[in-house]
Amino acid sequence: MKVKELLAQGDVKGVLELPSQLVENAGECGYRSIIVLMGALEGRSFSSLVFSYEGPFGVGYLVAGFIPGCSDQSRMFLSRLREDNRRQIESRRQQESPIVRWARECLETYVRQGKKAELPPELPQELKKPAGAFVSLKKEGQLRGCIGTILPTQKNLALEIRENAVSAGTRDYRFSPVTEEELDELVYSVDVLGQPEAVSGRDQLDPKKYGVIVRCGGRTGVLLPDLEGVDTVDQQISIALQKAGIRPDEPYQIERFKVTRYK
Repeated sequence: MKVKELLAQGDVKGVLELPSQLVENAGECGYRSIIVLMGALEGRSFSSLVFSYEGPFGVGYLVAGFIPGCSDQSRMFLSRLREDNRRQIESRRQQESPIVRWARECLETYVRQGKKAELPPELPQELKKPAGAFVSLKKEGQLRGCIGTILPTQKNLALEIRENAVSAGTRDYRFSPVTEEELDELVYSVDVLGQPEAVSGRDQLDPKKYGVIVRCGGRTGVLLPDLEGVDTVDQQISIALQKAGIRPDEPYQIERFKVTRYK
């Protein structure tokens, strides 16, 4: 219904700024096609008319028409959205923690120079201890890469983050490697993991407080805590099982862990 209202009003900015989580939760299959249409009308006035909208089976069916008008510089939305995004990222980077700044520098150095960043001469205290860590990248609100380790594989957290930051940007099989042109558009977060502990039942889990690890034989699935859209223990376990390729009817063990999240 929200998309229908925005299209009826010809509100391009409203369509482009719909929260990504709202679009995903709604299962909005036509949204990307509408974005393509908005791009075709960039810099032009237009009139719109919604002919019909029905949702008889829980899925919305919209029929609408658009008539392009003349050139209109006030309707150049893409450049403005890009500038707004650039300012938001710039503001965020001015406030980022030393741990996140280090993760960003590691990936930027690798992508731009093809080499690993040198460790700072004086490591901050929090980077000296060994720990597992996940580095997550987002672009325009969407995941762009996430790689991590449950337990430490390096002698200190600085090295752990360096390896995982490079891997998140270049070796996450779900995405193509990050290009140099994308670096200024990325938003980083780093989760430093506490020691995993076994649980005897789901009542000891909390998707906002604990991450989970599921194991069956040699298969392991991990899901971080406090993720957008993951609100129940059942959701959390189901996603972790899918990531590991473990069927729900197979015997599996569950562990939980806390994280310290840096942004």
